[in-house]
Amino acid sequence: MLNTETPASQHASLDQYPTTELVNVLVDDQFKAVEAVRAAAPRIAAAVTAALPRMEAGGRLIYVGAGTSGRLGVLDSVELYPTFSWPHGRAVALLAGGTDAMFVAVEGAEDDIAQGAADLQSVNVSKDDVVLCIAASGGTPYVLGALRAARAAGALTVGFANNPDAPVATEAEIGVTLDTGPEAISGSTRLKAGTSQKIALNAFSSALMVRLNKVYGNLMVDLKATNAKLVRRAIRLTTFATGADDESARQVLEQCGFHVKVAIVALSKKIQVEQARALLDSANGSVREALAS
Repeated sequence: MLNTETPASQHASLDQYPTTELVNVLVDDQFKAVEAVRAAAPRIAAAVTAALPRMEAGGRLIYVGAGTSGRLGVLDSVELYPTFSWPHGRAVALLAGGTDAMFVAVEGAEDDIAQGAADLQSVNVSKDDVVLCIAASGGTPYVLGALRAARAAGALTVGFANNPDAPVATEAEIGVTLDTGPEAISGSTRLKAGTSQKIALNAFSSALMVRLNKVYGNLMVDLKATNAKLVRRAIRLTTFATGADDESARQVLEQCGFHVKVAIVALSKKIQVEQARALLDSANGSVREALAS
């Protein structure tokens, strides 16, 4: 029996726990998710290193999963645009059962290996793409179909699974095993297995964006100011990085479409927005290099 399906022996009477103890058990079990991702950190780092040149060549991140795993892939993909200005078209999420499965479980969709391959092929995968295959069991047919089609197309495949020696991890070019063990509620991988996947995907994509010069120091300087909260954040980041007052920061940000990177370089070097943008372009988007030039 898979680790993720094995009943946790220490919680055989879970349904009889007092409510406070029940909640504590469910919360405490989540610490194992962090431990599992920490143990897999070298593999996640290897995935970042392998993905970087493909992203620099214009490739896409393609997330593939079913159920909770697939929904976590969707979540990671959609948040890259507001956080890092990563283009919508370069973060693609494939979910077994289609977009409707984001909200309603589509029975049997995860068992269709041919559909997984067909969905992957439908987005015209190329050798510059990175396909992230996510499955708690590590043997979901839909995900395996997509993984094999991705490998056949020459894309980089990264497989995330919560059981040792699972096909999704062993067949991928880079396998990431998040060995979270049995769940407090047996087989419910929306619990700590899902938490570990969220952490791993978050760490992978965030580290990749740092390497793509979308962070200066630890400041999120390539965000898209798509709402009032993010406009305020853009001003705050600019003032923090440059020491400028709010009004000066806002004025320069308005001139550059609230692009924090450009505003930081313009204010720090006391140059025009167009000059700051040119410096950033020549520095491959690195604020640090642009300021040093």
